[in-house]
Amino acid sequence: MASSVITSAAPHKHALTRHPQGRWTVDAVKQVSYEVLVRDNLLDPSDPFLADTLRRCVAGVADVAGASSDRRLLVVDSTVEELYGSAIADYFATHGFTTHTLVLDAHEQVKDWDSVDAVLAAMDEFGVDRRREPVIAIGGGVLCDIVGFAASVYRRGTPYIRIPTTLVGLVDAGVGVKTGVNHRSGKNRIGTYAQPLLSLLDTRFLATLPERHLSNGLAEILKVALVKSESLFTTLERAGRCGIRHLFDDAFHADMAEYITHESIHLMLEELQPNLWEAVLERCVDYGHTFSPTIEMHSVAELLHGEAVAVDMALTTAISLGRGLMTETEAERVLAAMRGLGLTPWNDALADTDLLVRALEDTVRHRDGQQRLPLTQGIGDHVFVNDVTPEEIVAAVRHLAAHADADATTAGATLEAAAA
Repeated sequence: MASSVITSAAPHKHALTRHPQGRWTVDAVKQVSYEVLVRDNLLDPSDPFLADTLRRCVAGVADVAGASSDRRLLVVDSTVEELYGSAIADYFATHGFTTHTLVLDAHEQVKDWDSVDAVLAAMDEFGVDRRREPVIAIGGGVLCDIVGFAASVYRRGTPYIRIPTTLVGLVDAGVGVKTGVNHRSGKNRIGTYAQPLLSLLDTRFLATLPERHLSNGLAEILKVALVKSESLFTTLERAGRCGIRHLFDDAFHADMAEYITHESIHLMLEELQPNLWEAVLERCVDYGHTFSPTIEMHSVAELLHGEAVAVDMALTTAISLGRGLMTETEAERVLAAMRGLGLTPWNDALADTDLLVRALEDTVRHRDGQQRLPLTQGIGDHVFVNDVTPEEIVAAVRHLAAHADADATTAGATLEAAAA
């Protein structure tokens, strides 16, 4: 079992300063601490770990000595309910919890205020005790975001717990403090910083995940590898050559799968922990998230989040190549690794240069007037730039288009040979 404790470094500070002529200064610091725990087979009814952990973490927020409650509101993704609903209900009943379950359809096209409102209504109807009855989110990254946002605004902050069931949830959406949902055409345009009490990560859920959703999560892992760890990138190359379908449910690949998940989680938390509220806007984990928010919303019915991130990474790889930050060989390795992980570097949205320029302009507005665009420097390192031009974007798109045409030609020749 792996454990990571995230704690703000600042000490408690509470001070009220009175100044002359009707002015006061209020200083207060809130300590933030939460756990990220990896534990397989959470729903095994013979293992009290999950039940004990849920009760233990509540003891840290209840301010009445001896207070306890075994009532829990569960918000469960509709697909997870189909696959694991009986196991979830059996586990909580076996260990003495009284539960109500809200089953929520949770994907990018319904990641909006209506979904948040459904969770808020369920919390209100259940009568959640905001001290003793944390809401439990069981589902993918979208569901964790929706529930986290709802919990953060219900009565100005209600404790919640994440049990992510997808790979993107395990390595990205399930481990940080950001929550958010889409608003109008804006990706995650409304949201909060709200840490969970606990994130419980069980890779056994990945056994029932469709291969496309494994690729979706691997895109976020590839993102971290490209800017922080050549070793992790090399392992992802191997994983792509071995085939990703059984990466997380085949004992033969267990060591590789554990390294990939644990190392990516550690690298992500290593970046997030000192900058939880993003006071510093130059964040290397924003790699792949400059153009992708606009691309994803533009093609929301077509692309999953990680697929849009992969398109962004392909584009910025070509920009790095054009600037001499990467060699041709390194750029080829990146694009080949994407394909090996089931990701497509090209999407037709790239052909709309105006869309890409608008995407960069929108990102600048969210990064305090500068691009602060992370680019890969070689493989496993990065630099930040503020001077990417529309002309560079056009050149990068042409480079990717040429590769896409070459891939299509190769695929066509392979199919013709197979037919013959």
